[in-house]
Amino acid sequence: MTRCVPDLSDRPYALTVQRRMPLTPDALFTAWTEQFGVWFAVPESVLMKPAIDVPFFFATAFQGTLHPHYGRFLRLEPGRLVELTWVTGAGGTEGAETVVTVEFSPAAEGTLVRLTHAGFPRAELRDRAEAAWPLVLEQMEQQLVSYVHDGVS
Repeated sequence: MTRCVPDLSDRPYALTVQRRMPLTPDALFTAWTEQFGVWFAVPESVLMKPAIDVPFFFATAFQGTLHPHYGRFLRLEPGRLVELTWVTGAGGTEGAETVVTVEFSPAAEGTLVRLTHAGFPRAELRDRAEAAWPLVLEQMEQQLVSYVHDGVS
């Protein structure tokens, strides 16, 4: 199967954020591929299969408004890496197909998560995402630690 990787050459704006989490690389990989409804999305909105080039959809809720997200997985390396396209509307990627790469590295008492989001058409969109991703990762950690602690996983 031929992978259709987005051409980001005319959209040069990117960001990278990192966070150390008290979870295993495998748990974080699963969270990004099968559990968006646990930590990020409105649970009943998630239509996602962890397979290369299969489209997915989910919605997030913020201040009473639903925000649709679309994409597809580009690379999946269990316990190591998830790469996916990320398309949102106004205030997000504004319809541009961006690429999110999430790398998991074992670290003291957990995992170092390194997230790179590339392909923004304008610096202000990148800057908005750069401010949001650390909050998203913090929320991810809180939700997943609680999820694992409650024995749900």
